[in-house]
Formats: sequence, C-alpha cells, structure tokens
Amino acid sequence: MIRQPHTASREVIVANAISEVVSELRMVELADYVAFIRLEHFACLADIVDSAAERFFMPGTVRLGHGGEAEIGWDSTPRIALDLELRPQGATVYFTLGLTGPAASVDVNYVAFDNADPDPDRNTAFLARALEHARIHKSEPAVG
Repeated sequence: MIRQPHTASREVIVANAISEVVSELRMVELADYVAFIRLEHFACLADIVDSAAERFFMPGTVRLGHGGEAEIGWDSTPRIALDLELRPQGATVYFTLGLTGPAASVDVNYVAFDNADPDPDRNTAFLARALEHARIHKSEPAVG
C-alpha cells in the first residue's frame, strides 16, 4: 500500500486520542492476549477493547476490527497487534495498534470520511474534531 503524506499526522491524532485506552489495554496479561488470539476467541478480545474504551469514548467509537496477531519468540520482544476501528461521527479509521513491552504504535491503514473534502488537511482537522467530540468528558464538581 502506498503511504499518503497526510497519514503520519493522522497517526499522531489517533495515538493521542487513544492513549488512555492503550493504558487500559496494557492492564491485560500478555498471556491472555496470546491465548485469545491463538484460539481465535475474538469476542473476548472485543470485550477487552470495549471495556478499555468505555470510560473515555462514547459507546461504539472504539472497537475491535478483524482480530489481531501475537508475535512471540524465544529471542524477541513479544508484540501484540490489534486491528481496531475508531468510529467518531462522520469518519471511520481502520488501524493497527501494536503493543510491546516498552512502547505502543499506531499504524493507520485507511480513513473513510462520510463527506470527504478534496483537501486532505481539512479532512485531518475534521478527524481531530470528530475524535474530540466522541470523547466522554468528565465534568468537574461544582464548588460552592
């Protein structure tokens, strides 16, 4: 697949938007991810993703896509790759979240806009606004 010039900025937007979800996903044991992926228990993975996202995004905004991969070996750092979808109103982002011991990565595969603008920069700005709008904002308690 040919990488578009605007993909890097969209990956940063997605990574920033889901950073708290990634922290929640890291609370799951590596062995559980490996077992669910190897045994193709993708409904269990979907439940984990839904639970990780429910405090931060409106329901249905973050969800498991087509599954994932577990890359484990005797001489390498384990890596879990989850195919995820972000579905804020007006756009759908298909991406892979990579989880390793020291880091996480976001690889945006495709972004579909309901009403795409011919200008990719405007679409990128729209994506940032749509993701912010899809977040659940905790209101601060009133002081009185």
